[in-house]
Amino acid sequence: MNEERPANLPSHLAIIMDGNGRWAESRGLPRTDGHRAGMETVRAIVRASRELGVKWLTLYAFSSENWNRPKAEVDFLMRLPEEFFEKELPEAIEKNVRILAIGRRERLPAGVRASLENAIARTAHCTGMRLVFALSYGARGELVEAARRMLRDAELGRVTPEALTEKSFAQYLDEPEMPDVDLLIRTGGEYRVSNFLLWQIAYAEIYTSDAMWPEFGRDRLERALAEYTRRERRFGLTSAQVRGGRDEVAS
Repeated sequence: MNEERPANLPSHLAIIMDGNGRWAESRGLPRTDGHRAGMETVRAIVRASRELGVKWLTLYAFSSENWNRPKAEVDFLMRLPEEFFEKELPEAIEKNVRILAIGRRERLPAGVRASLENAIARTAHCTGMRLVFALSYGARGELVEAARRMLRDAELGRVTPEALTEKSFAQYLDEPEMPDVDLLIRTGGEYRVSNFLLWQIAYAEIYTSDAMWPEFGRDRLERALAEYTRRERRFGLTSAQVRGGRDEVAS
């Protein structure tokens, strides 16, 4: 894959970064060591995705359900975004990466919100890869908030039931410019979507890796992308239609 870049790489890659705690526990380490190792993997995967030409990269950094974890672990996790942006923001600006976020920011500690909003503001002019952090995020919550925004507009006469379409509803989501996900990767050997981008992954290809997130380096990313290029995406059509041939059923 390093020698010849396939033309059909995913435009939008989303990753459920799972397995930090289990990686640490299997080595007799505190779970916090796993989260710190996971942050190093974030750096590597962001850099690799940009270099490979991914246009949108969305990372499931902290779910709305993660607030229910032990307080000490949550407090540690809340320190990591500030560290990440402090170290990585200069390179993001230099490499033309625009940082965005989805989720309930009002629940984040003040320091995390400030560092996140600073990163968003300072990269607003960037036109390269969009790097989206899902922080304090849950897809059901996002859909409920979208419905609330739409209902407020309906009360003001800005939208009517007859005019509502999938495309117009998507404009009420946390990041209206976000395209549908092409490839969803989950690490850690689990097989569930965990309330992540339920609207956007409607037709995503799904790739699971047994590797824990701290083990998921560029080599494994390239393996997932190579697998994606071999898949046939039909979007409800037949294989014959996708290949441009005659649909035998329709005939």
